[in-house]
Amino acid sequence: MLNFLLRSVALGLATAVLLLLAVPSLRSNILPENITNPVTSFDSLQVSFNEAVRRAAPAVVNIYSRKYTEEDRSKLSTQGLGSGVIVSEKGYIITNYHVVAQADQIIVALQDGRVAAAQLIGKDRRTDIAILQIEGSSLPVIPLNPDYKAKVGDVVLAIGNPYNLGQTTTFGIISATGRSSISAGGRQAFIQTDAAINEGNSGGALVNTQGELVGINTASFQQATDFETYGISFAIPYSLANRIMNRIIADGRVIRGYIGIDGQDITSVTARLLGNEHIGGIVVLGVDPNGPAANAGFEAQDIILKIDGHKVNGRQSVLEIVTDLRPGTSVEVLILRNGEEITLPVTIEEDTRE
Repeated sequence: MLNFLLRSVALGLATAVLLLLAVPSLRSNILPENITNPVTSFDSLQVSFNEAVRRAAPAVVNIYSRKYTEEDRSKLSTQGLGSGVIVSEKGYIITNYHVVAQADQIIVALQDGRVAAAQLIGKDRRTDIAILQIEGSSLPVIPLNPDYKAKVGDVVLAIGNPYNLGQTTTFGIISATGRSSISAGGRQAFIQTDAAINEGNSGGALVNTQGELVGINTASFQQATDFETYGISFAIPYSLANRIMNRIIADGRVIRGYIGIDGQDITSVTARLLGNEHIGGIVVLGVDPNGPAANAGFEAQDIILKIDGHKVNGRQSVLEIVTDLRPGTSVEVLILRNGEEITLPVTIEEDTRE
């Protein structure tokens, strides 16, 4: 019986092969034409960020800062160059403070050929942010997405005017977030990227693959430290730049809250000893004897847990919460002292430090 079945199967296969050989049209119906090349050819694959550049690039402008010459106060000479980003139809431009810090006149060149004199609305040395405004119709505005959160590994593009060569786009990824080691006193967190940022790129746009603004290009590690480096550049997060812009537009300057403490994140060992509910707190290392915290009774080794009802999440979050508070505001700060939770009322003062 088994031999009979095997002979039947063999006879059927042989008949099928003969039919395929005799009638070629049957082969195309059974076997796809590209069966010999089932894997897509690499030549047909193309990765391009042209759409992102097309959306973002028109809103990235060239900035030329001009200054009166000492020999002739009637003559202006260009003494610096940089880039900027149009973020509003009202003509507001975000750039770096250092791009326009010494300028007597600021000229903005758009990618469509238009040139305009810009008004300096305000500047903030601490964050290296300056806000300009130009007049014009149908101004290009860079795409903005307040819900976007920068993550390590995200692909980003840096757009600016390096060395006055003309608008240039470089490519890389976000290498790290929350970098505060290169800022004065560690009071500001940067986005680190390996996209090239050179002289003239300062104030330009760091965008994601959708062309949405991620940050304001500000410096390379070499510019910040004088070390010869490659692939380490920094940008100011858009969320911070936007907050600074809104304050400058509202008040003409940045008004920051101040309580007068110096602290550091608690270690993982301390966090485990304190319990999960206290993770994120910071240890007070020093207290300004003339500051609001001293008047409120803060002591070294206190652990700050909450400010104005907001649970803190490390040193950087404390800085952000406090600086956002208006001077004169009274807030309650929850601390842990010798294992006991205590609430101290603090009256915020204005931070006058540079």
